[in-house]
Amino acid sequence: MTPAEKIRRLRPHDLATMQQWAATEGWNPGHADGTIFSTTDPEGFWGLFDKKGLVATLSLVTYSADFAFIGFYICRPDRRGQGLGLRLWNSVLEDAVAQTIGLDGVVDQQENYAKSGFVLAHRNIRMAGILPTPSDVTPSDVTPPDDLYELQIGDIAVVDAYEQSLHLFGESRLSFLKGWIGSEKHTALALYGPMGLRGYGVIRPCLDGHKIGPLFAENEADAHCLFQALLARRENSQDRPVYLDIPEPNTAAAGLAAHYGMTAVFETARMYRGPDPKLDLDRIFGITSFELG
Repeated sequence: MTPAEKIRRLRPHDLATMQQWAATEGWNPGHADGTIFSTTDPEGFWGLFDKKGLVATLSLVTYSADFAFIGFYICRPDRRGQGLGLRLWNSVLEDAVAQTIGLDGVVDQQENYAKSGFVLAHRNIRMAGILPTPSDVTPSDVTPPDDLYELQIGDIAVVDAYEQSLHLFGESRLSFLKGWIGSEKHTALALYGPMGLRGYGVIRPCLDGHKIGPLFAENEADAHCLFQALLARRENSQDRPVYLDIPEPNTAAAGLAAHYGMTAVFETARMYRGPDPKLDLDRIFGITSFELG
């Protein structure tokens, strides 16, 4: 690295540039993603700079000493192929302390990630479709239950405990959930049963259409109910796509997406360095985010 190049944590205006790059790459970020992601771990976003400014970005959001997640690995087009992204990658990973680090990377980079100790766990598939109103797509055997509930900030401890008890995420993430559930741009809905919370989902507006994630449910029928209820909360965007990122091993999630006519548009390789958290993929009908896990 030359004297004109340096690595440091990203500042607020740098984070805005990172989000713009993500949009240019076609990642379709949510309107509130930048703020929520940066407050989850303010120290977790890094950049490499040259005389012109930001060259490459990488996030390593640390949830605890046990679990962290990598995202936003992007290099400015005019400096690609010069090894600068790799320099940033190595610098950030060298100081990583989490026992397990996860990522959702493009499939053709798996061999490069493997060189840094990452092992493939499974694929995630991004499904997309222009979906009609719920009244037009309600399956005959699925009726919205009476115990559908809109989550509030005061529910985040219950949601976090639910995720941890069923191994739906690699670590407690109270700070993240505070923003994800509490954002006025997001709608978070839950299903409750006699034993308490049995599933929940979040829909958020993005640059193009909406993304649903997470979508956690006990079974496909519950996932349908949550999915339909979330679709109904869209505003003035019935003609724009809805995206759902499903773990490939969950065949019921694939069946749900197929039922609504969604098709695959992108895929990632979920990889871990360190012990695999062994998530319960059968209950994960939609992952939360390719950037934060």
